[in-house]
Amino acid sequence: MPRQARLDAPGVLQHVMARGIERRKIFWDDKDRSLFLERLALILEETQTQCYAWALIPNHFHLLLRIGQTPLSTVMRRLMTGYAVTFNLRHRRAGHLFQNRYKSVVCEEDAYLLELTRYIHLNPLRAKLVKDLKELDKYLWTGHRALVGKRKNLLIPDVPLINAGENNGKSLAEKTVEDVLRYFGDSLREARTNYRRFVEKGIKHGRREDLQGGGLIRSSGGDKAGLLVQKKEDREKSDQRILGSGDFVSDVLKNANENAERKAGCNISLAELIRRVCKNFDIKTGELMLDIRRVPYTQARVIISYLSIHELGYRGSDVAKALNVSRASVSKAVSRGEKLIDKNQRLWDLLKIS
Repeated sequence: MPRQARLDAPGVLQHVMARGIERRKIFWDDKDRSLFLERLALILEETQTQCYAWALIPNHFHLLLRIGQTPLSTVMRRLMTGYAVTFNLRHRRAGHLFQNRYKSVVCEEDAYLLELTRYIHLNPLRAKLVKDLKELDKYLWTGHRALVGKRKNLLIPDVPLINAGENNGKSLAEKTVEDVLRYFGDSLREARTNYRRFVEKGIKHGRREDLQGGGLIRSSGGDKAGLLVQKKEDREKSDQRILGSGDFVSDVLKNANENAERKAGCNISLAELIRRVCKNFDIKTGELMLDIRRVPYTQARVIISYLSIHELGYRGSDVAKALNVSRASVSKAVSRGEKLIDKNQRLWDLLKIS
């Protein structure tokens, strides 16, 4: 059976997994793990992608992400391709590092945010990398330790924060930890204690098939027989790429189809997009590369950044080079682009194929 296309579902949770080719190790030592996390931290901050849970296992990794304006495919391409290049150079090897493409499952937040956070953070225990919860508390290579306050949060990037003003001077990684702990108590101490108890209760569940995606079939523990006795109209819709109720599955598929229809056949070069946007704002292409701060020029850069990254899948570094600006400037522009387009829907016509 052919693989289903990934779902373009901005703003929702996605459980992302990737394995080494032929199940080989993708992390040979702690230096590899550190390099991977440094890259991940920077990408998360630049793209304003939230990571609620993560775990590094020798031959694979898990991430629980909420995608912002940058598509998941762009985030993962930057992460996996960049890490693979670094890994190969460091270990003097060649060839593919990862097994095919990554797997992603769109998740219904209300039902699964906390369950998946616990499940992902218990991976090192299930993989016997640690022997008990006490060791897990101190284990470096999972997000659990940041939630219990035992170690520094490794997803805080060691660079100036480009969106600190929006997050009250904090990195997005710090804000995300606070968002999770808020479910467990009003005070920090109470929340950490309750979170740890919650994780401890999950140890006995082991590997959970009901958290692997697939609508009601998965949510019922894979018991298809129990569903088949229901009337056809009463069965919830299921999809292996989605973890949630029937209504949630239907909504995600509807939104994904709308996104796909809008992007269908859209294969515009970055140079052509810049030409179209400049024509729309009645400015010269060459002038756009100059440090002109007037409204038409700043809006043109915002629209180019948003459409090229969010809709066409270009890398932030390519857009920054084309516009003669920094990658941080492009990231800021992307976050403003959607609001600008919402106010002027006519701007979507810039993506139409002539």
